[in-house]
Amino acid sequence: MTASPTVRRRRIARELRQLRERAGMTLDVAARQLDMSKSNLSRIENAQIGIKPRDVRAALALYQVTGADAEALIEIARGAQQRGWWQHYSDVLPEWFEFYVGLEAEAATLRTYEAEAVPGLLQTEAYAREVYRLTAGEEDLDRKVAARLRRQEVLHSEAPVELSVVLNEAALLRPVSNRAVMAGQATHLEDIAQLPNVTIQVLPFEAGGHPAMNSPYVLLTFADTADAAVVYLENLSMGMALEEVAQVRSYSLVHERLRRLALDPAASLIRLKEASRYFT
Repeated sequence: MTASPTVRRRRIARELRQLRERAGMTLDVAARQLDMSKSNLSRIENAQIGIKPRDVRAALALYQVTGADAEALIEIARGAQQRGWWQHYSDVLPEWFEFYVGLEAEAATLRTYEAEAVPGLLQTEAYAREVYRLTAGEEDLDRKVAARLRRQEVLHSEAPVELSVVLNEAALLRPVSNRAVMAGQATHLEDIAQLPNVTIQVLPFEAGGHPAMNSPYVLLTFADTADAAVVYLENLSMGMALEEVAQVRSYSLVHERLRRLALDPAASLIRLKEASRYFT
């Protein structure tokens, strides 16, 4: 059973859409039978809004799903109504980013490329504070940093996420703060890189051009194969989740190519140590 209400909502959305299609019903027909608007049913099927367990039961009856299969889906719908820890930070986390954090909390693997900054899961408190100051100002700074540090628990949980990071050398060496903050961040990366579930590879300047030059990304997969992989992209004002099989495969291939272009983990660790000495 999935733990994240975001992942559960996404599962219910996919199941209801597939069941409606198998039943040969259009959105119009199903919405009328369920006494809801077509737009609401569409938003439910796209995981934009949640659905109450009683409405899931009504939909399953309409699609002629009964017994243990129906009860399992209704139980998932109940779980989707729970609150994730990130919802306690809704005052400082945009709704579109809450969605990502909900996926991240349940992911089995994360593969990411970052060009300008150390990924949030690997940031020290001091580095995160400076990044927020530069990108968002002083407002609610403590709350934002606290939420970022809370996210990092996925690296140290009982079943920690498998994390593969390709980090542009520019992100490693760009001095976003004073030398002490940067040295502390580089040392932290050294420590994290030695966790058994974390692989950090530095993409050196000498690697030249590469296929992700205009597109940092996070690729998430989940332990339950019923939860499809997601590519998450982000800019200053919104995030986007790509779920098509071809899109996921494209980014998977890009990540593997970046890993081949990057320094291997042992050589990357040496580069991290060099960065730490550089800022000391």
